[in-house]
Amino acid sequence: MIDTHAHILAGLDDGAQTMDETKTLLEEAIAEQLTGIIATPHAFHPNFRTDLAALQKQLETTRQYITQQNLPIKLYSGQECRLTEKLPDLLDEGKALTLADSRYVLLELPSSGVPAYTVPIIQQLIARNYVPVIAHAERNQGIIEKPERLNRLLLHGAMAQVTAGSVSGHFGKAIQKTAFDLIEANLIHVYGSDVHSIDQRPFHFNAGLDLLEKKNLHEYVDIFLENNDRILLNTNLHVLEPQTVEKGKWWKLFS
Repeated sequence: MIDTHAHILAGLDDGAQTMDETKTLLEEAIAEQLTGIIATPHAFHPNFRTDLAALQKQLETTRQYITQQNLPIKLYSGQECRLTEKLPDLLDEGKALTLADSRYVLLELPSSGVPAYTVPIIQQLIARNYVPVIAHAERNQGIIEKPERLNRLLLHGAMAQVTAGSVSGHFGKAIQKTAFDLIEANLIHVYGSDVHSIDQRPFHFNAGLDLLEKKNLHEYVDIFLENNDRILLNTNLHVLEPQTVEKGKWWKLFS
């Protein structure tokens, strides 16, 4: 299983702060039966400096540790790229990283909503053969209020990722309900942990998958895990026909 969203590299953002924390997260990843992790430190976020040289150094240090310890896991490069009008150029210039050197770009929107210029940026990315993957769509306030906003982004060529902790309930029932609503409306394509730390923001990778299985949503488990693999292969994702988000399903999820 591949984790497509992880803040596991030390000292780059609000994820792991030390190499010891990175080592602990790797141990937990192996316990979760993950075989690969795409490291996605924040890029162009207002609260964190983007330093590709530091990222590459930390990536190499962590890979060396994995090799030395003979750990059964692989680490891939990537970034969680904050929405910016310069993003298409930054990617072309090698100043921003795609997921595992593929054409897929993990795109972070402001948590408060979906800016008006999101669609033009998505269109520019698609025109340059990149595929934006909207990170933790279920935690965006604009999408929570109007899920059709996500559908609009998908119609322009974007994909969407859900966070394992949202599915498992780690972020509360309201976020969990939104996650399930988007999943069951076929508006989610990729699955990631968005792990930051063992204590505050753990993997919850299997916890989310297990709950999907419990809710008889086995098809989505298969699609998410397959699509995660397809990102590494840089091939087209499996996409189901988007549906309208149904209302009044709270009792279904938590009964």
